[in-house]
Amino acid sequence: MSNLSLGRAEELDNLLKIAGVELIDFVNKADVERNQHLARAVDSERGPHSCLVHPQSSSQHDLESSLESFLNIRDTGAGLEGLPKLIETILEYSVNTSAPGFLDKLYAAPLPPGILAELILGVLNTNVHVYQVSPVLTLIEKYVARHLAHLFGLRGPRSGGISVQGGSASNMTSIVIARNTVFPETRTIEKAAQSLGFGSSSVITVPVDEDGRMLPEELSRMVAEAKSRGDFPFYVNATAGTTVLGSFDPFEEIANVARKHNLWLHIDGAWGGGFVFSNREQIRNRLQGTELADSIAINPHKMLGVPMTCSFLLGKDLEQFQRANTLKAGYLFHDETESDNDIDKFESLLDDAHDHRSSEDDDLWASPYDLADLTLQCGRRGDALKLFLCWQYYGTKGYSEMVDNAYDVACYMSRLVKDNKHLTLLSREKDPSCLQVCFYFTPNGRFTYGLLDQEGIINPSEGLLNGTAEIRHYSQGSRSRARLGKLNSRMTASISKALIPRGFMIDFAPALEGQEDRGIFFRVVINISTIQETASRLIGELVTIGTSLVREIEDQSIGLRRTRD
Repeated sequence: MSNLSLGRAEELDNLLKIAGVELIDFVNKADVERNQHLARAVDSERGPHSCLVHPQSSSQHDLESSLESFLNIRDTGAGLEGLPKLIETILEYSVNTSAPGFLDKLYAAPLPPGILAELILGVLNTNVHVYQVSPVLTLIEKYVARHLAHLFGLRGPRSGGISVQGGSASNMTSIVIARNTVFPETRTIEKAAQSLGFGSSSVITVPVDEDGRMLPEELSRMVAEAKSRGDFPFYVNATAGTTVLGSFDPFEEIANVARKHNLWLHIDGAWGGGFVFSNREQIRNRLQGTELADSIAINPHKMLGVPMTCSFLLGKDLEQFQRANTLKAGYLFHDETESDNDIDKFESLLDDAHDHRSSEDDDLWASPYDLADLTLQCGRRGDALKLFLCWQYYGTKGYSEMVDNAYDVACYMSRLVKDNKHLTLLSREKDPSCLQVCFYFTPNGRFTYGLLDQEGIINPSEGLLNGTAEIRHYSQGSRSRARLGKLNSRMTASISKALIPRGFMIDFAPALEGQEDRGIFFRVVINISTIQETASRLIGELVTIGTSLVREIEDQSIGLRRTRD
């Protein structure tokens, strides 16, 4: 148990010494596995053993049973002696997102400076809602957000941003700001009520092209139709890097529609916004037109390797943020009575070249330092520190190299898929739009299930592996397509599950509209730590597992057919 006679500093030192050993070992296991990928090495005795996740973690029931004693809160504390076992158990049964094969989600291995920032935030234990209790963290957030806004082309005197709890919070906050800016009479609604009032029927989905990009002409038509019905469209959400296909909308054309109809243009760049750090014109061009947006969301905890969570909502005019969200709270926000000397001193330490005031501000509005006055939040963690330390540590050039390298690996994997006779790439383009690579397992160019016989019984396509399969479709009805889709989806899911003990965790996405018979497809998310050797290894493992499953299915099909005959 805790020794209360110890000072807090001494107790923290003891805890960190113990925890540090376990945490470093956890990360080191991922480094060792990455080096094995580089060397293309496999333990001949144990096979492709991985630190990705404990096998028992896949079953909620089994894991809960195994951790029954661990999850039991006792009257007597475990103290320093019991800490190593507690940490060891947590790490042992958790997913190691630093493992090279973790290619499942839009986040992955956290960068070390970001982990350090998490520790600093824990020690500071403050709230970045008012300047008085978080002076340095406030200035860091203002500086980082303003610098991010400038990268996107938002360079006006009032441009900047705020940190929020995540991408969804960014989007929700942007809607509140848009609504209260376009319809200023709503500004006095209490914050709790501001997040309510729109039903799902108020959201209109705009058609996209074959690459998942919004069609501006359809947007214009649908806005006009809504107005003709007496509706009041006020907000359009464009995306920089969609979750599945990684598509980037045509921002300049959408901005033209937004201006024409007086719509607030928000760009959800939670994922693809990280491309703003690239130095390559080929990549940066995907973000062309972001300077025309009213607000932009970006999640550095995704592409940029900052620990969860770290998200920003950026804007061209922070006065709109304040007008939309401010509420008088005398217990929290006090009238400014003190001099700005200390504030100006801290600001100059961060960047003498950027001043929050501008000679162009003839109305004397100045960005507030009590940052909760710009948001829906009152409890605000200093998450900007995590990006700040990573950015300071690696520099803009370092981040550029990491992002560009990640895109190179995504292109490399895309070519591996395209050149493999057992895989079919979704993208029509030579290179991926973002860092996702989406594809089907199609032995010899055929989907595993593609034959529906005259009795309405679905059979696997025979001869898939030797290339002699003859695919016939006796029925093309929607029910038949759905049945085929379920079976092909089962194949994809089975391969994905079998990859986990071999060190790879990848995701799959729902069937595309009009291609329901093909079923779900693989979505591999490359990150800034991924290497080409990992991509090669994944493709090899996936095809090996897939062809093995096809042989089993063909053998079962032959046996079933003999029984029927």
